[in-house]
Amino acid sequence: MTRLKLLLVLSAAFLFVLGCGVDTGAKFDDTEGEEFFSEESAEVTEEAPAQDHEPAAGEGGSCPAVAEEILRIATAPLEGEGSETTDDEVTLVNYVVNGDEISDPAFEDVPSNLQDRQEDEAAHLEIWDYFIALIPAENRGMIGEFAITTDGADNTLASVVQTESDPAVWKLNVDIADIANRANLTYTLVHEFAHLLTLGPDQVTPSLAVFNNPEDNNIYLQEVSACPNYFPGEGCADADSYVDDFYHQFWDELREEWNEINLEEDEDTRLEKQDAFYQKYQDRFLTDYAATNSEEDIAESWAFFIFSPKPAGDTIAEQKILFFYEYPELVALRSEIISNLCANFPQ
Repeated sequence: MTRLKLLLVLSAAFLFVLGCGVDTGAKFDDTEGEEFFSEESAEVTEEAPAQDHEPAAGEGGSCPAVAEEILRIATAPLEGEGSETTDDEVTLVNYVVNGDEISDPAFEDVPSNLQDRQEDEAAHLEIWDYFIALIPAENRGMIGEFAITTDGADNTLASVVQTESDPAVWKLNVDIADIANRANLTYTLVHEFAHLLTLGPDQVTPSLAVFNNPEDNNIYLQEVSACPNYFPGEGCADADSYVDDFYHQFWDELREEWNEINLEEDEDTRLEKQDAFYQKYQDRFLTDYAATNSEEDIAESWAFFIFSPKPAGDTIAEQKILFFYEYPELVALRSEIISNLCANFPQ
């Protein structure tokens, strides 16, 4: 369970803690879950440069162009509002994940207008099969549940969150109302996977104390104080973990300013300050959503790492893409995901 914001009573000793899922000036969902990506939210600050791109293993013909087109479509601001907007996310059905298989659907009580989507098991399986076709099996072993959700069209497309029974096991949620645009779906699934990659139990040791006492801020602060590294909310990041390295490289000098904004009690004022924060540091962020917090920043940077050519690194935003090139295992994983994309993206 993620912590959306810290209490105003936090002492200065704990001001480096970042909450997840805090609203920005763009349209985001402020519900539980590590990701609240809205198709309307992302705004590219500058085009990824085309130089120095070497096709990944398995890329063929038009694959680099397909990846860049996915990035262009998924990060382009949408006009208008969703026509089926609802106030809350509704879970339609929850599946148990066992490797590549989903089973044991648990159907929730839903309004009659959502029953057709709830019962469309072929569509549910198609979404799941597409996800596992993109992401290699050895990199998604932390997923134990898969849920079909909706909050109406053009809002939260997907999210990941720790399961209710085990903090080391995660659930992938996908909004069935938003799956028609496969570029948006592909980008968001890759973004969601970045959270699993950077916050999973092999990178962040889950805090049982926080997991079992999600509303107890004293326990949360005790866990933060005991962590020698970055504490993203789910637990203490391991030394030299991706998220810990990323945070200290790109967020150390921003933490006091960001926390002051994050602790703003009035929502309208906080959103204004968050927008001003992004505008002030545009050259540091690949999208406006990346400025939400370091967890969203690393996930957006990962998506650009996957879908865009290798940049020169002229800005801090581009350096965040280059961050992943420092890890040979991630470069190899990028190649595999691109190869899977080439084979499975609908033409």
